[in-house]
Amino acid sequence: MVNEQYGKQVIETLAQIYSQLFIKPGPDSEEVYRDVVGNGKIVEDGDLSHFTCSENDSLSYVETPAGDVCVITLNEREDFETFIRIMAKKCRMDDIPANQGAYILDGVINWRKIYAHQAEFLAQSYKEGTTEPDWDAEFERFTSDRNNYKDVLIVLSAGPYSNIPASKLGFEEEAWLDHSYIIRKYHECTHFICRKKYPDKIDAIWDELVADAVGIYAAFGEYDADMEKVFLGIGDDGYIGGRLENYVNDNSVVVRAAGLLPESELVGEAEKKERLDKLSYKINDMLEEITNIARDNTGIPPFEFALLLEEQYDRLT
Repeated sequence: MVNEQYGKQVIETLAQIYSQLFIKPGPDSEEVYRDVVGNGKIVEDGDLSHFTCSENDSLSYVETPAGDVCVITLNEREDFETFIRIMAKKCRMDDIPANQGAYILDGVINWRKIYAHQAEFLAQSYKEGTTEPDWDAEFERFTSDRNNYKDVLIVLSAGPYSNIPASKLGFEEEAWLDHSYIIRKYHECTHFICRKKYPDKIDAIWDELVADAVGIYAAFGEYDADMEKVFLGIGDDGYIGGRLENYVNDNSVVVRAAGLLPESELVGEAEKKERLDKLSYKINDMLEEITNIARDNTGIPPFEFALLLEEQYDRLT
């Protein structure tokens, strides 16, 4: 894959690697999808008219403590949703939530890598005098390590972060969109880092607090707990409406630390609000601690900030 790409050719470049992008999502496409992704059928030149494409699209690699990761930004919301339906939903026309602005695709089969290795293996075998190379056995060996042939892609959309309007945070529209892009990019890269380096520490609320903290820090050079409260929808007196509601049912250490258990069944609105309030109080305390850590480590690179926060997981939760 090229190291960097900008403009309308981004989707075309990606389609030359992942042939499924040539398939228009829909009920008649699932069998073709299986042939391309499951059997390795390569489409050299197909139709991409189901994508609008934009001059503001981009593709680049970001260096992280967990390795390089490919970051794709699609400016048109429709393209973002189409890309996710193809690459993550197997060409099904699933709904993509309006407040979802990013997606990590971890484990995308790259048949180009497999075929490149096959060509190299066969050429080396013939050179060594092997007249009937056992490609089947080599295929099993090669694909036993997912790092040999599976890619990680982070796909970002454009738009205000967390669906928060610029006016709510006191920014001009264009400035907030620029900040939103940086927050979203570093947020998703932080998820990538933490899942790779701390696979046993998956905790929905903690993961979001850390990823948001790194995103805010990368965008502004400092951490802003008040901004994070807006993202989550919490205030000093409890929950006021926002993303926190998405995580209250998770079996999270933070949920349990707030004196709550995951909901086993539907509860009434009053009890739900009470749970969210209790969780908000706990998170407010955690945000104060994160603020202190950021202040004590001013100037630290964003991804090092992520690792520093992860080291504080047991203490802060």
